[in-house]
Amino acid sequence: MVYSVFLCAQSTSVLLPFHYRSAFLFKFRRSKMDILRPTLIRIGGRVYRKNLIQEQAYQHEEEEDFCAGPSDCADEPCDAFVVEETGKGFQCKVDVPSPLYKYLIGKKGETKKRLEMETRTSISIPKPGVEGEIVITGQHRSGVISARTRIDVLLDSFRKKQPFTHFLSFALNQPAIQEKFLQFKEEVLEKCSKDHGVSSSLFQNPAKLHLTLGTLVLLNEQEIQKACDLLQRCKEDFVDQIAGGKPLTVEVAGVEYMNDDPAMTDVLYAKVHMKDGSDRLQVIADQLVERFVASGLMLKEWDRVKLHATVMNTLFRKDPSAEERNYTMTGKSSFKERESFNGRNILKLFENFYFGEVQLDSVRLSQRFSSDASGYYATSGQLTFS
Repeated sequence: MVYSVFLCAQSTSVLLPFHYRSAFLFKFRRSKMDILRPTLIRIGGRVYRKNLIQEQAYQHEEEEDFCAGPSDCADEPCDAFVVEETGKGFQCKVDVPSPLYKYLIGKKGETKKRLEMETRTSISIPKPGVEGEIVITGQHRSGVISARTRIDVLLDSFRKKQPFTHFLSFALNQPAIQEKFLQFKEEVLEKCSKDHGVSSSLFQNPAKLHLTLGTLVLLNEQEIQKACDLLQRCKEDFVDQIAGGKPLTVEVAGVEYMNDDPAMTDVLYAKVHMKDGSDRLQVIADQLVERFVASGLMLKEWDRVKLHATVMNTLFRKDPSAEERNYTMTGKSSFKERESFNGRNILKLFENFYFGEVQLDSVRLSQRFSSDASGYYATSGQLTFS
C-alpha cells in the first residue's frame, strides 16, 4: 500500500492511507505539478509521499504537533519493525536518541498527547538526557503500528534539522602540506591583501586541512558505534580491494572557487587528484557515501563526492572553528551574515599552486568542533588502508 504524509498548520506529519489522499487534494486544490511530483520520504525501507498544506506555522520547533486525521490504521505497514503481543495488548519499542525526545513531547506535552489520543495508545518516553527506548503500548495492533509510523516520520523530519556532529574525512595536515599551505597564505596576503574582503582570518587552520566526504548527525554513543561498524564493513567489502592494502598517493595542486562569480567568493579550495591518474580515490569516496546513505546515517546531497580541501572560507571570518556542510549550511543559515571576497587575483596568480604530495592511509570519522593532540579533529573511528 502507498501512504501519504500530510503537513498541516504546524508543519507536522500525519500518515494517511492512499485512498484519503484524493479528498485532501481536492479540498486544498493542489496544483497539478505538486500532485504528480510530491516529495518522497524514505524511512525503514518504506516510501511516503509528503503533501504540504500551507497554513500558519508555530514559531518554535518544539511546538510542532499532529493535525487530526482518520484513525483507521489497520492497513498500515509494520514489516520494518517488531510489534509484540503482550498480556494487555500490543507494544513496540523504538530506539531514539535523547536529544530528540523533546520533539515527540511537544510544547506542554501536546504532541505526545495528540499522538496517544489519535492512535489510542500510551507512549512512554525516558527522562530528558537518559538514553533508552520509547515504548508504545495499546490494545489494538493497528494503533501501535500507526503511532510507531508517525513517530518515525516526526523523527526523520527533526533529525534533518539538527546540525551535523561528525563527518567522514581524509586528513591533509601532514607537515609538508602544512608548510606549503602557510607559504600560500603568506603569498596571497602579500599580493592580494588589497582586494575586497581578503584578510588573514579567511584561511583554514593548517592543522585541520582535510577532504570532507560527507556529514553525519550522530546523537548518542550507539549511533557513533553504528557508524564505526559500518566503516569496518566498507573496508572489508570494497575499500581493501580498491586500495590494494596500500596508502593512496595524492597530489594537492591548484585552486578553485565554489560559487558562480569569482568576485564574490565565499569558499576557495585546493584540488586533489591521484598521482597515478586513476579514479580510485573518487570511487572509494563515492561508494562510502553510497553505503552511509543507504544505512540512513547520511543524507544524499550530490550524485558524486566533490573532492576538495577548503583553504579559504568566509565563515572563518567570524568563527575560525566553523565548518561547512559540504557547500550549504543546514539549520539556521549564516550565509546572509557572510562577507564575500574578491578572488579573481588569487585565482589568476595561484591557479596552479602546488601544495604537495600526500599519502592517504585512512578514512576518519571526525568529530566536529574538536581537536586531538596534533590539532586535527578528534577521531571517533577510522578505516585504515593497510
